[in-house]
Amino acid sequence: MSLLAVIGLAVFNSATGKQDPATVASADAVTVDVSVDGMAFVPSAIDVAAGSHLVVNFTNTGDQVHDLKIGREETGRVEPGETVQLDAGVIEESVEGYCTIAGHKMQGMTFMVNVDESSSGEHDHAGASESTGSAGAPATVPSAAERMAAREGFEAFDASLAPAKGELHEETWVMTEEEMEVAPGVRQTRWLFNGQAPGPTLRGKVGDKFRITIKNEGSMGHSVDFHAGEINPDKNMKTIQPGESLTYEFVAHRAGIWMYHCSTMPMSLHIANGMAGAVVIDPRGEDALADVDAEYIMTASEVFLASAGKEAEGANAQRVSDGDYDLTAFNYYPNQYDEGLAPLRAKVGDTVRIWLVNLGPDLPLSFHVVGEQFDTVYKEGAYLIKGAKDSGSQALDLLPAQGGFVEMTFNEPGTYSFVNHLMTNAEKGQHGQFIVE
Repeated sequence: MSLLAVIGLAVFNSATGKQDPATVASADAVTVDVSVDGMAFVPSAIDVAAGSHLVVNFTNTGDQVHDLKIGREETGRVEPGETVQLDAGVIEESVEGYCTIAGHKMQGMTFMVNVDESSSGEHDHAGASESTGSAGAPATVPSAAERMAAREGFEAFDASLAPAKGELHEETWVMTEEEMEVAPGVRQTRWLFNGQAPGPTLRGKVGDKFRITIKNEGSMGHSVDFHAGEINPDKNMKTIQPGESLTYEFVAHRAGIWMYHCSTMPMSLHIANGMAGAVVIDPRGEDALADVDAEYIMTASEVFLASAGKEAEGANAQRVSDGDYDLTAFNYYPNQYDEGLAPLRAKVGDTVRIWLVNLGPDLPLSFHVVGEQFDTVYKEGAYLIKGAKDSGSQALDLLPAQGGFVEMTFNEPGTYSFVNHLMTNAEKGQHGQFIVE
């Protein structure tokens, strides 16, 4: 009869003050109880004899959906509070198990099965192990010429910004994961608020109330954090599971352009995959906005392409964590406002306001318009200059989660490029143009 060993907790080593791997006696069959604490498996490692038949009773004691994959075997998605048994088969060599949900492995959800070969002699190492190597290579990155080439049927993200209306702003958004084009010829899954990246832009005035209901129609947990509101994160920013919904209410007490984003861990991955946007709150009183001929909104972000052959997974989680980006973009698509695609248009004498928010997840923005100077610059709730005659600004600098706007008047016809003046990032896609006639 096979010996059955059951383990519920990892062993704590009082001499080192560290948690050691749980050790399983040499046996033909091994059963291990594994649970979840935050973004970690408990225990996170076990030792088994080579040739052991491993069975894992996995209980999801976390607050969001997880799974466990060991070698070629996996549990499938496990809801909070549920228990699933995983038959990992015969373990011949050490293997790292992990949660396959995007970003969870990167956050530390790994389960190491260490084989003690000394107890069983030599074995054929052709078992269930799986490589845990580095992040996979991305799909082919389109060149600048390919990104800026005219394409029939191309539709850019609408950057125009409408005036604020009403005092109560009530909307319902769905959160989904959908395949879409992220660069010319490159399609991969993105995670979306209401089917778009960036998410819908909200606009109001100081004192306005916002009531946004989010419905999770995706396959993993998502959430939302509106920087424009001062509100209890525990209740309002919690992760909601597939099929659930949450209503988020806040009053806008302060003016500015505010980032919002999915706050489910890892946040960097959710933002990189498209789950971020802007809330514009107009200033009032002596800071009230001047009349302009047009207003636009630009979000800045990096673009991380999926690993080749894994486009359905979206941005590669490890490369996002490493900051290893491929392209940059305004409104989540590189070069979409260049002349061959969908440039912005103005007339001589027009005054234009461009609202900007840096969604990141990591890189700074230095916004500049070639051939123009800004006579008004507003950053993080305050004017740096306003309606200047004999002075001006050449760039607005924004770190991730910072925002503001610039104003300028076009006095001559021509093609005016707007760029991130971190020039390598302009060359990677944060580049567009105004055509002034």
